[in-house]
Amino acid sequence: MTMGTDSDSNGWSRARGLVIKTLVLIGGAFLLKRLTKSTTRWDHARIVAESLSGEKFSREQASRDPDNYFNLRMLTCPAAEIVDSSRVLYFEQAFWRTPQKPFRQRFYMVKPCPKEMKCDVELSSYAIRDAEEYKNFCDRPKDQRPLPEEVIGDIGEHLTTIHLKRCERGKRCLYEGTTPPGGFPNSWNDATNCTSELAVLKNNEVHTWDRGYDDDGNQAWGVKEGPYEFKPAPSSSFNEMFSPLNFPPPLSTEKRIDGSFVLQD
Repeated sequence: MTMGTDSDSNGWSRARGLVIKTLVLIGGAFLLKRLTKSTTRWDHARIVAESLSGEKFSREQASRDPDNYFNLRMLTCPAAEIVDSSRVLYFEQAFWRTPQKPFRQRFYMVKPCPKEMKCDVELSSYAIRDAEEYKNFCDRPKDQRPLPEEVIGDIGEHLTTIHLKRCERGKRCLYEGTTPPGGFPNSWNDATNCTSELAVLKNNEVHTWDRGYDDDGNQAWGVKEGPYEFKPAPSSSFNEMFSPLNFPPPLSTEKRIDGSFVLQD
C-alpha cells in the first residue's frame, strides 16, 4: 500500500513538473511576442506628433548663453487629421513675455515616410493662409478655434520637409533628421536656400536648428552655435517671471533677430 502511494506521488510530481514547464514556455512565448512586437509606421508618426505637442521653452539655454539664444516659447497642438490619417499640428513661437504675439506660425504635417525611403517619419512645414486668424490657436478653447476642415483649407505654401529616423541605441534622442541635401528655396535676408535639423529627445524635449545660405554657401541667417533646445518648462516662480531673460529684447538687438531663424518666412 505504501509503495503504491509513493509511485502515484512520484508520477503526479512528474506530471505537475511537465505542466509547470509547459505553462512557463507558453507564458514566455507570449511575453516574447509582446516585447518583440514591431512598432508600426503610424506608431512612429504618432510618437513624433505627441512629442512635438505642448508648451516648451528655451529658457535654460538662454540662461547659459544669452548672447546667442533668446528665451522663446514654442507651442504646438493638434489641429486636424487628413483623410490618409496624416496629423496636422499648429505651431507658433513667441518671446516668453509676449506669448500673445507670435512671430512665427506654421502648420506641421506628420506622417510615416514613404515605404521606399530609409526613414521613419516625414515632417513637413507649411505656411498658413491667414496666420492672423490662428494666433494663440492652442491657447483657445476648442469651440473658439477654426474647425478642422477650415484648417485643411488654410494649409498654404510648402516650406520644408524633414525626414526623421529612430536614433541608434545609446543616444539621447528618440528621433532625429534633417532636410534633404540642398535644403529648400528661401529668400529671407539674401538667402537662396535653407536647411532644418530636428531632434526629438526623451521627456518631450525638442532641438531645432534652421539656417539659410546664399549662393556662395555663406550662412545668411540662423544661429551658428547649435540648435535651439526647447524643454517643457516647470511652473515658473515669481522671481523667474521678472527675469531679464523673459522680457522681449530692446530695439538695439532687433538687427540680430533679423539674422536669426526665428523671424524667417
